Amino acid sequence: MRREQSWSGVRFLVWTFLRLLIASELTAATTTPLKVTVTVGMVADLVRQVGGDEVVVTALMGPGVDPHMYKATASDLVKLQRAEVIFYSGLHLEGKMQGLFEKMATAGRSVRAATDGVDKARLLKPSAFEGQYDPHVWFDTALWSGCIQTIQTVLTESRPAAAPVFSRQAAVARGRLEELDRWVKIRVDQVDSIRRVLVTSHDAFNYFGRAYGFKVVALQGVSTVTEAGLADVTQLVDFIRTQKVPAIFVESSVPHGTIERISRDAGVRIGGELFSDALGTPGKFHQGFDLGTYEGMVHRNVDLIVEALK
Repeated sequence: MRREQSWSGVRFLVWTFLRLLIASELTAATTTPLKVTVTVGMVADLVRQVGGDEVVVTALMGPGVDPHMYKATASDLVKLQRAEVIFYSGLHLEGKMQGLFEKMATAGRSVRAATDGVDKARLLKPSAFEGQYDPHVWFDTALWSGCIQTIQTVLTESRPAAAPVFSRQAAVARGRLEELDRWVKIRVDQVDSIRRVLVTSHDAFNYFGRAYGFKVVALQGVSTVTEAGLADVTQLVDFIRTQKVPAIFVESSVPHGTIERISRDAGVRIGGELFSDALGTPGKFHQGFDLGTYEGMVHRNVDLIVEALK
């Protein structure tokens, strides 16, 4: 009898221990943030807004990095393999990594282009970009908002228990982008329509031009893979002189040399350095906005453009 009681006590302790162990593992599984790896900072910022404390985000490309030319490094591949969810911008922005993402998706990994949720009817399709859509969607803040639903859906699929959190934070993110869009429209109204000519290094600002009423002229095409020739430089210098453009702009992710030469040849000043394909440095601020965020990027760009052209 004593042996049976003793054995029953041992079994009770074992089962109690196992239940506690399973409970602790389940708790850890629901409280450990999702490991999310993304390509560019603009997407990383949106994922952080929607995911909040439920995600830990690793961005492969930092400030000043050109995603058109970027090739995955060995450490990038490790980060991608360890990720539970992978987001990239899409529309061939990360042209040299497109094949890698397609293979990972085919293998069953959770890989998604953030721009999958953007209305294709509103995308630009430049004739010079090999039949592809213009990938620089984020320069139209209202259009960029279309990425939020895709991010929310993918995160919810990977962490169903956090669905209410993702839904709530996605709504907040949409509201912030709507407010940002209104601010941009009010700010650019300070520039007369005849002076709304935006000259930059590469053709990244067409969505901005369409949304906010600017004529956009660039030295290079939609992708920086396309190099500008002497004829392109001469043509742009002539345009600047003829149109009496008050200022032109360099970009943080494109070398400045050629635009600086055009500035000298055309006798026009450089209005500043715009963020085009990458965010700014986290921890540096403009008017209270962190340049390592999408809002900081937009505020800095618009302020530079308005002050240089008005």
